[in-house]
Amino acid sequence: MYSNLAGTSARGYKLKVRIFGKRTVAGEGLGQNARSLVRLSRNIFLRPALCLLLVVVCGLAPVAQSQEFAIAGGEEKALGDPPAPRTPPQAAAQLPGPPSPASIKGKIVDVNGAPVIGAHVKLTRQGQSPDQETLTGDDGQFSFADVPAGPFQLSISGEGFATQESSGVLGSGETLAVAQITLALATYVTTVEVVLPKTEVAEAEMKAEEKQRLLGVLPNFYVSYIPDAVPLNVKQKFKLAWKATVDPANFVVTGIVAGVQQAQNDFSGYGQGAEGYGRRYGANYADSVTGTFIGGAIFPSLLKQDPRYFYKGTGSVRSRIVYAMAHSVRCKGDNGHWEPNYSNFLGSFAAGGISNLYYPDSRTGAALTLENAAIGIASGAAVNVLQEFVMRRFTSHVPSLNPGQP
Repeated sequence: MYSNLAGTSARGYKLKVRIFGKRTVAGEGLGQNARSLVRLSRNIFLRPALCLLLVVVCGLAPVAQSQEFAIAGGEEKALGDPPAPRTPPQAAAQLPGPPSPASIKGKIVDVNGAPVIGAHVKLTRQGQSPDQETLTGDDGQFSFADVPAGPFQLSISGEGFATQESSGVLGSGETLAVAQITLALATYVTTVEVVLPKTEVAEAEMKAEEKQRLLGVLPNFYVSYIPDAVPLNVKQKFKLAWKATVDPANFVVTGIVAGVQQAQNDFSGYGQGAEGYGRRYGANYADSVTGTFIGGAIFPSLLKQDPRYFYKGTGSVRSRIVYAMAHSVRCKGDNGHWEPNYSNFLGSFAAGGISNLYYPDSRTGAALTLENAAIGIASGAAVNVLQEFVMRRFTSHVPSLNPGQP
């Protein structure tokens, strides 16, 4: 749109106007010119104003509609609510996306640096399941793919090797090569319990008893200071009896007893002199042999009883005295249980009966047998009391295997 004022005259104006592409010519004269000016001003000011008003109205309509109903984040906002802010393209590009899967790889070797083939590798992630597992290849290498980022732990084990642990933190999209892992040889602890046969144990205990001597001289073989000693077998019972009867100290003691009897003229039927002393010596030694073998080997073997005295060493004095005296009438069986000492009873009577064969006629018969049996039982009880309270203190080579002994 444009206007053009051209050529005026003395009578008035000659006006040429083009509005919106149309050409308008006003007549000459003042009146005509006035009307032309009115039309011109209307065309110049009114039409653009109408156009401007139309533009404003058209522009406000969508704004009002957008204010009335707006959808932001999936929620409908009421009229008057401020419009939802828009995220600039630069900010949207900076928002973190979901973590990318990562991977782990490594190599397993032994202490010599050789690859460990077939080692079991387990990948564990805290709070995540299930665990991932794999085996090393011929080159000792392993790998895990599509592993979520975060802390992890590796557990490596193999046959003949100690288990190794390794841990770390895996970044998003990272391919982590863990340091070479060396497996050490497994340490095996083998417990071997050597249980000797009872015969060998009993033999060793008997050998220890054969070293026990009163004052270092007199044999004290028939006392066990081991409360749970293994029972002797038949051979060992006879071996112990033989050891006691042929001990040099036994010959010396027998000679002393025979000398005292001759001095007192006991068993006068034997007479005096060397012959009488010899008879007395033989009778005493025969008593020792028959009493030891019959009461300490033959009957104990037949009745499966232990001929030894088992030292107690604990408890009150009274209980120990009762225990020692009762031991002459009771004994341990080969089964470990206490039972009547039939071996001692029968051994005393048998030895007394045999003594009738070599004692003088005046000292033979049933009376002598009963007397010898009673003396044997009573002397056995007295010796046991001495064993419990006195003899141990003067016995050499006593094994200290009883924790309760004084």
